[in-house]
Amino acid sequence: MSLGRTLAVAAAVFAVLAPAASAGVRVFSVDEPLVSVRTLESGARVAPPRAAPHRFDLVGLHWRGPGSVWFRTRPADGAWSAWQPARPEGEDLPDVRSREGRARRGWTLGNPYWTGAASEIQYRLNGRVTRLRAWFLWSPLRPLRKLTIAGTPSIIPRSSWGADESIVRAKPLYADRIQLAIVHHTAGRAPSSPEESAAMVAAIQVYHVKANGWNDIGYNFVVDPFGQVFEGRAGGVDRNVVGAHALGFNTGSVGIAVLGTYDDGPVTPEAESAVEALIAWRLDLAHVDPITLVTKLSSGNPRFPSGIPVTLTAVSGHRNTGFTDCPGEALYGQIGEIAQGAAAIGLPKLYEPVVEGSVGGLVQFSARLSDALPWTVTVTDALGNVVASGSGTDQAVSWTWDATAAPPGAYAYRIDGGPGALPAVGTLGGAIGLDVTKLAAAPTAFTPNGDGSDDQTTISFSLTAAAVVSAVVLDSTGAPVVTLLPEQTLPAGPVSLSWSGALADASQAPDGTYRLVVTAHGAKKDVAKSLAVVVDRSLGGLALSGPAISPNGDGRLDSVEIGFDLVRPAEVRVRLLDAEGRSVARLFAGALPGGGRQTLSWDGHKRGGRVRDGLYAVEVETTTELGTRRLVQALAVDTKPPEVNVLSVRSRGGATKLLFDLSEPAHLKVWYGKSAFEIDRPQGKVGFWQRIVPRWVRLVAWDAAGNASERLDLAL
Repeated sequence: MSLGRTLAVAAAVFAVLAPAASAGVRVFSVDEPLVSVRTLESGARVAPPRAAPHRFDLVGLHWRGPGSVWFRTRPADGAWSAWQPARPEGEDLPDVRSREGRARRGWTLGNPYWTGAASEIQYRLNGRVTRLRAWFLWSPLRPLRKLTIAGTPSIIPRSSWGADESIVRAKPLYADRIQLAIVHHTAGRAPSSPEESAAMVAAIQVYHVKANGWNDIGYNFVVDPFGQVFEGRAGGVDRNVVGAHALGFNTGSVGIAVLGTYDDGPVTPEAESAVEALIAWRLDLAHVDPITLVTKLSSGNPRFPSGIPVTLTAVSGHRNTGFTDCPGEALYGQIGEIAQGAAAIGLPKLYEPVVEGSVGGLVQFSARLSDALPWTVTVTDALGNVVASGSGTDQAVSWTWDATAAPPGAYAYRIDGGPGALPAVGTLGGAIGLDVTKLAAAPTAFTPNGDGSDDQTTISFSLTAAAVVSAVVLDSTGAPVVTLLPEQTLPAGPVSLSWSGALADASQAPDGTYRLVVTAHGAKKDVAKSLAVVVDRSLGGLALSGPAISPNGDGRLDSVEIGFDLVRPAEVRVRLLDAEGRSVARLFAGALPGGGRQTLSWDGHKRGGRVRDGLYAVEVETTTELGTRRLVQALAVDTKPPEVNVLSVRSRGGATKLLFDLSEPAHLKVWYGKSAFEIDRPQGKVGFWQRIVPRWVRLVAWDAAGNASERLDLAL
């Protein structure tokens, strides 16, 4: 049987799996029919173009057979993209022996490729490909709540970028320590806005989980060209979470991906600074010097077989660990500069703490400081009493505790490198007493109404020792209503849970105050801690009629409609806030009866005149017996039309290409003679072409606020 016939038979069944929605991300899986392919002189085979099952902005391909697959895409009103490899970063994978690594055994897993809005796709096959499956994802833009995780550099938590916690397949795995950071880039173009960055991260998570079968998104952190840092894989940004980003080197590394492809151009200064700050903080937690060399044993990949020791810099590009071009030639050339920048941030620092020996003998403490500084080593007993200490003023920390006469028991140590240096802490000689510490809920009051804002709360606490732990929610009478954590043995360290408001019978908890109780059972001690959590759906569903308003009296978007759901009577205040959170205008204040949808209209004016052009936020605040709740939506005030500067119009080979510069993102209508086209283009130098040679070209641009540019007429 010929290869073409084999492909046709293998693809005889054309299957479209049912679409699913994950945190707003829509996904389809299609088994593509490899029929009607034509063979090029090079030997490659090209399938005819086909329409995707729905509009998509990210695509990923899986295939069987030793061959390779390329693809190109086209939007509904544009030209075909260049041909792209479906697997540009072949070793962005979980480790071979992990459960994640076995999830799609037998398939070659292509990378999630951000295409931007597209509706058609075409495939090119090289070598033997017996089956091809395409995953099409549509990840719409959504408001990005610029929250950050306390105690860290500016890191946007999963709840803000729209991570779908319901699809996560397993609890995170943790390494004993972090030894290095591995820098990646992603496949496809870079985001054009901070909101598109969040949409990209959400789509990558869904592809990694639903298409690849992984536990969660593979990267530990994601950075965008605007300097935003997104929390990646769940499990705690300050914990040693094992990712799925560097085949053979996932355990003991932190994976940082920069959105976009950096083969030709470097990352933006904002992205470079964000990566430096992130690495400086994360490696400082691990007491690793960013410019030092480390040796890691590979767990197996095509370049480094299992068990091979590999010497790497503490900040490495992905290509240092495997056969890949990642993170692109340009970004790879910046790695040394990034490492140097990270090493210089947050000095002084304490590196490479080591404790050798045990209670009943000599215990040697050593470490290295970033400079010669006063240092101390302190040993305390289980009651917190200091039993021994040493000090010095050198760059090298070296002190020996003679513990030959120390009674058996648990001891804690602390190596301090002076003010500003993060200390190294640990235990010796036995278990520390059991306690539940740092119990908190974020937010303490949440609104499980499905509007995407505070729909669940995250409960976190820390165990000082391993224990059998459970977590239960009680109602106002003290009766248990749902178990968030059935009794199970957990190790010492931080624990994170979430509650969506669902009760044991799958119904939703009524509004009110509940009490969360965490109980830990140890060998000699039981501990119970609790805190109050409020379920309050008083306010929800804040929505504006549009993202912008243009109060210039031209009849287009001169006002904005503000709508929100109010469940119960409340004192309501609606304000316009500036970028610093200061009140610019009070749009409403007073009591409302609640019981349904509330709407009000604003014409862009405040006391004293019209609000100036700029970026603002509409804040709705309600106060009831359950407390005060707030929702915020971004709103731009824009009365100026976009400026269009035509750079060139050229006709060649039966086609006409228009190159122009836009002062802001805009929707355009372009006439090539009597043929009219509508397109969307971002700010900056952009283009448009068609296989038409007209006598004249005309274009008009509208911004998001409905302001229209001057009509431009160009004769050819």
